[in-house]
Amino acid sequence: MHILGISLHIIIAILFAIHAIRTRQEMYWLLVLFLFPLIGSVVYGVAVWLPSVRDSRGGRRALRALREQIDPGRELRQAREAFELSSTVQNRLRLADALLAAGQPGEALPLYRECLQGLYRNDPDITVRHARALLESGQAGEARRELDALISSQPDYRSREGHLLYARAVAACGDKDAARHEFDALLGYWASLEPRAWYAETLFGWGETGAARKIAEEALQPVKHMPRHARELNDEWIRRLKAVIRDS
Repeated sequence: MHILGISLHIIIAILFAIHAIRTRQEMYWLLVLFLFPLIGSVVYGVAVWLPSVRDSRGGRRALRALREQIDPGRELRQAREAFELSSTVQNRLRLADALLAAGQPGEALPLYRECLQGLYRNDPDITVRHARALLESGQAGEARRELDALISSQPDYRSREGHLLYARAVAACGDKDAARHEFDALLGYWASLEPRAWYAETLFGWGETGAARKIAEEALQPVKHMPRHARELNDEWIRRLKAVIRDS
């Protein structure tokens, strides 16, 4: 297959070369990719690219979403089985995450609390997940206080997901000015559709339909240029943004 006269495997090799440079891989990968573009791309994809995607937060979320589509409930079943076999912190945390993803934040809460002890007492990532379980179980005030405490105790900690959660918690507490400030800050550095969908829905819920529609329309403009796999990964946010436009 050729695209504008360039073989597809050459294009893939170029994309992998860009990935190698950006992620500071050993320079011999560039020789492998350009001297043997087909087999080199296969080797690089298996040895470097797939593990990097799997180990990234976004990659893990995408893989979980794919597995859930193929076998709904699989992760929760496996997490329960693993926890029953061995109640380690890792298995406890995995079960809590699976319950949260399955829409059962109330069941996840005590598991997160148990994880936030001993060595992991001040772990910021677990704290953020615990705060999300609080928020999604209807305890917005508690979630905001927990995140405020995290910001105070670990000011150098950075998490886009945590920042979005904080904006949602502040909005759920009814502090509109502070929520706008947090959402505007998020949109300033995070190009994802996710914070835009939450912001548009928040404004819509406040009755500010014009502002909500504007954010949704601006967010959806680049979608038509997205490759198919990117649209599929963002399907939930695209649907929610379209719903804001439809209902406003």
